[in-house]
Amino acid sequence: KEYGMRSFRVGALGGAAAFMPTPAARAADLPPIIQQAIPVADDFASGWYLRGDIGVSSQRVGRLFNVLNTQPGVVVQTVDKGFDSAGIFGLGIGYQWNSWLRLDVTGEYRSKANFHGLDIVTFPDGLGGTGIITDDYHASKHEWVFLANAYLDLGTWWSVTPFVGAGVGAAYNTISHFRDTAIGFRSDGSPIQSVAFANPSSKWNFAWALYAGLGYTVTPGLTVELAYRFIHLGDARSGDLIAFDGTNNVDNPMHFRGLESHDVKLGMRWMLDAPPPPPPPPLVTKG
Repeated sequence: KEYGMRSFRVGALGGAAAFMPTPAARAADLPPIIQQAIPVADDFASGWYLRGDIGVSSQRVGRLFNVLNTQPGVVVQTVDKGFDSAGIFGLGIGYQWNSWLRLDVTGEYRSKANFHGLDIVTFPDGLGGTGIITDDYHASKHEWVFLANAYLDLGTWWSVTPFVGAGVGAAYNTISHFRDTAIGFRSDGSPIQSVAFANPSSKWNFAWALYAGLGYTVTPGLTVELAYRFIHLGDARSGDLIAFDGTNNVDNPMHFRGLESHDVKLGMRWMLDAPPPPPPPPLVTKG
């Protein structure tokens, strides 16, 4: 009987073992472990982009010139020649060639900047002596500027990309509301008072620019820029100066030579074919 019971227990354990899954069978029954690289966002995007800019200018003129100041015995001392600040508004389209090179073309309107200048002029007064007057100038200047630009991006740290650039193109400079108020005395002490006006006049010029700035990548499709620009705008001139009594005996516009500006600009670039954001990482299941 005892032998029979032992045989029964051995047989039962053997039967149970036959139905227990082996390690290989247990592994086959579990869901597989998913091993897949988690996608990494690529915040560099190449392709076409649109840009918009606003800014403010700080302008200067190299020198003023009028043919009347070249007559024999005339000496001109320039005391003041400056512009007030003015706004800048621009649009453009460009292409991000690779991670370090961008190209674009831009058009901008540089709003009216008030000009103020003062010359002290001594001249032979026809009385055997020398007269002296002050010429007080007031005018406005504005321009349209069209540039082809190239930029070098110098690397990106924490989404900030410093860059430098250069551009060439044309500026259409306009001088308007020019007025010259002259007050002085002849050698005999008699007063001189005169006012002259000039009609608006515009002129095309070669223009060039240099850039330095920082770009901040908000998203792969949007970058904000803060930039400094030096731009050379060429020359400008008024119409002929006409005295208050309507006399004008010579072709005598006022020339503004060597116009330059130091600009600060805030801009945005929108990629037209920005990549979509990366998908979320897959769920990793462990056995």
